[in-house]
Amino acid sequence: MMRGYLQLTLSQLRLFGRNRQVLIWSLFFPIFFMIMLGSLLGNDGGVSVTVTVVDRDGSPAARTLVETFKQAAVLDLSEASDLEAELGALKRADRQLVVEIPKGYGEALAAVSGGAGGAGSGAKLLVHYDQTNLNATQVGLPVIGQIADGISKGLTGYKPVLAVEAVGVQSLNLKYIDFLVPGIVAMMIMSNNLNGVAGQIASWRERGILRRMQSTPLHASTFIAAQITARLVLNAAQAIIVLLVGSLVFGTQVNGSWLLLLFFVVVGTLCFMSIGFIIASLARTPESAGPIAGLISFPMMFLGNVFFPIKNMPEFLQPFVKSLPITHLSNVLRQVMNVGAGLGDLWVDSLLLFAWMIGAFVVSSLTFRWE
Repeated sequence: MMRGYLQLTLSQLRLFGRNRQVLIWSLFFPIFFMIMLGSLLGNDGGVSVTVTVVDRDGSPAARTLVETFKQAAVLDLSEASDLEAELGALKRADRQLVVEIPKGYGEALAAVSGGAGGAGSGAKLLVHYDQTNLNATQVGLPVIGQIADGISKGLTGYKPVLAVEAVGVQSLNLKYIDFLVPGIVAMMIMSNNLNGVAGQIASWRERGILRRMQSTPLHASTFIAAQITARLVLNAAQAIIVLLVGSLVFGTQVNGSWLLLLFFVVVGTLCFMSIGFIIASLARTPESAGPIAGLISFPMMFLGNVFFPIKNMPEFLQPFVKSLPITHLSNVLRQVMNVGAGLGDLWVDSLLLFAWMIGAFVVSSLTFRWE
């Protein structure tokens, strides 16, 4: 039995190595996806808004205002002199905000600070923005408003009676790539096992390979154990490669236990392998196994906390999303990698993932057929 188990395991690993489509889909495509999204979205440590300042006043007060803007980390500031050209660039979406300091700004500000201004008097600051750009509206305008409010308080002598002191509890300085890499690993585990097992087993059944295996002294448990071992080796190797690429290219790191991370890779593999066996049992042909697996895996890829946080999804989808196995798998991988969480911190996700694994294993055991 042990000899047959080892031979089947090695044979399965050789099949993986010889099948270029499997290698491209299961390893190189996720790495390409990670590098592409990480390059576009993952290197930025925070949100920034590009702002162009057009100073039409030229007074010392206007210069002080520009220097104050430069101190705001969220503003990517530049200066220009041609207002019409900048407004044209704003309409073409080449700018996010254009701040105009009008003529007479310094004089109006001096009048207010000297108490000479009447009711409703004061300096005006014109901020031109594109109403279709939510980033500029929700991030840039409040920052500029806070800077203007600070200048006003300084000039009028306003003294706040309540001081707010920010106390940081935990600073991880996480970027989008830190969110993305564990999700890519979870997606790869799901695709390799759910789609891969369903297609392969359905193909072997149609070609009579499973029937010939059944006629030998080979036990079903030996066959399934060899399949599990081969895919565990494949998934663990691929997960390590993806993590190393993420570390070398983007500087991501595993803050928690590598053993715990690999433990959840094993649990995820067993869970999605069981679901793959269920699909293989339901599919009558290899041609139907692929669409059924895709119908299940494709929604999970975009709803399972892989690319986007589930908190950003509509409320009516939240219960459904939180019930998916890939949601809990990506969450535990992310918590171990980014936060350094231990098994005791992840018991809820772990229990739900184990429930999926055991439930799918029971159903696959009842539905699996050799012919």
